[in-house]
Amino acid sequence: MRLVKLKSNGDFRRIYRRGKSFVTPFFVVYVLPNRKHRGIRLGITVGKKIGGAVQRNRAKRVITAAFRSCMPRICLGNDFVIVARTRILGIKSTVAAESLRKQLSAANVWCENETDQ
Repeated sequence: MRLVKLKSNGDFRRIYRRGKSFVTPFFVVYVLPNRKHRGIRLGITVGKKIGGAVQRNRAKRVITAAFRSCMPRICLGNDFVIVARTRILGIKSTVAAESLRKQLSAANVWCENETDQ
């Protein structure tokens, strides 16, 4: 399954407004079921509070790597927006993936078997 990146402002605003949010010390995850697209779509937001361009790009890479490691178990048909928080800079993608897995379980989008999708 290929990961589709969200890019339009309208998609981000729709997910912020209608989606459910799940908070960790490292990021905030917004989840919204989608109707049009059957796959998984991801948008990542990293504000200037995180730091300069190098720190913001590292935060995006850590979040993307964590999401990709969880992707085989994520139920299809959902849109995700992940907003980075300042503590993301101090962790590796494996720690972020474990935190993300817990939040996806709380959001009821974590399928126990890869075949349940």
